[in-house]
Amino acid sequence: MTRLAVAVAVVLAAGAAAGAETKVKEEKVDGYLEWRQGDLLVVDGQRVRTQAATRFKGKEPATSIASIPMGFEVKAKGTRQADGSLLARELEAKPNGSAMFEKDVKSMTDQAESQYRRAGRFFNELEGGRTETVGVMLEDGPKVERARRIVDSLLPPYIDPSQVRVYVIENKEWNAFAMGNYSIYTFSGIMDDLDDDELAIVLGHEIAHASHEHTRKQFKKAMWIQLAAIGVSAAAEEIDDKNKRAVAQLITLFGAQAWSNGYGRDMEDQADRVGLRYAYEAGYDITKGPRLWQRFAKKYGEANKVANFFFSNHSLSSARAVNLERQIALNYPDGAKQGVRPARSSTTRTASSAPPAAAPPLPGQTSALSGSSSGPVTSAASSGNRKEIRPGMTASEVRTMLGKPKEEVAFGAKSIWTYPAFSVVFEGGKVVEVKF
Repeated sequence: MTRLAVAVAVVLAAGAAAGAETKVKEEKVDGYLEWRQGDLLVVDGQRVRTQAATRFKGKEPATSIASIPMGFEVKAKGTRQADGSLLARELEAKPNGSAMFEKDVKSMTDQAESQYRRAGRFFNELEGGRTETVGVMLEDGPKVERARRIVDSLLPPYIDPSQVRVYVIENKEWNAFAMGNYSIYTFSGIMDDLDDDELAIVLGHEIAHASHEHTRKQFKKAMWIQLAAIGVSAAAEEIDDKNKRAVAQLITLFGAQAWSNGYGRDMEDQADRVGLRYAYEAGYDITKGPRLWQRFAKKYGEANKVANFFFSNHSLSSARAVNLERQIALNYPDGAKQGVRPARSSTTRTASSAPPAAAPPLPGQTSALSGSSSGPVTSAASSGNRKEIRPGMTASEVRTMLGKPKEEVAFGAKSIWTYPAFSVVFEGGKVVEVKF
């Protein structure tokens, strides 16, 4: 090859590489329409933006993007925008109907839940009809009330809270899980060690497993292999009566595996994304998510396959923390939803499902939510003297006044310092808000 030919080949190769680099990779979302934010749709925990050129395919009553009801299945493909939203090139919406194995899964998980309630304990079934107790199962009391309050605040608006049951299992380990029939279980150990923000991130993850039908979807993938192995076949959405027993046995088997081993990696990652959205919409501080994963890793170790929702068939905690940090950067530029936790309409929430109230200001304090931007954000007692934290104060001034915070979390230009009664939010190194 001549020197000129080599030079031309190099130029062409460089041009091809540059073209490959400039090609924008499409992303997709696959979930349910759970919130609207102006002209944005929230699907799969992501903000989806549409435009006139977006190709839309819908089933009644979703005749247009604007008419898609909450809870409809939505799939979209598009490109990520500078603000983190996904600009949809195409979008499809259809009713969330009854899918393969859905009725079977609900029936069998209902039966399992009834067995645990009758026994008053959660247990594993062993060979020979024996059982192994995981812990006493509580249906009422302060711990259940706390879990119930958080769960109700996390539910997206299309889910009826009266259809969701919440239990606490007396066990010191950090664990929580959900079944396909919207029964939610949390261990007392994780409740004792996490604050409400952290527990909301955990329970949001578990609710997402139920709302996005991960039990059924996992069964669908695994069951056909197992059913084929025992000679069971089906042509459509239902399993005929003669095969019900085989299906029931497999559901029991996979149900036990799901609570102890979790779901597939894709489903666990989706539960992280969607659960984070649930916690955000309910007003919890989601910036604690990555740090929470690190706490799990410190407690159990990166590679330890403890029977725990955190580990399951999931990315290592370091990768999981990075994934959550990416989600926060893409979808939550403010880090945590501003203002008090939203009130719920009585048409979609029961009286027992009021969201957690924001803590009132301490004596002598002014809430950042009600105070003027030029007035004091809050005050703190130091050596008996009243001192005020004001917008624009530097981090060093706050540290001099309040001392070292319990936690410091950096998020881009923002950072949050957590003290026992409140958190101070900085942007560009200066105070912008105090959260109680």
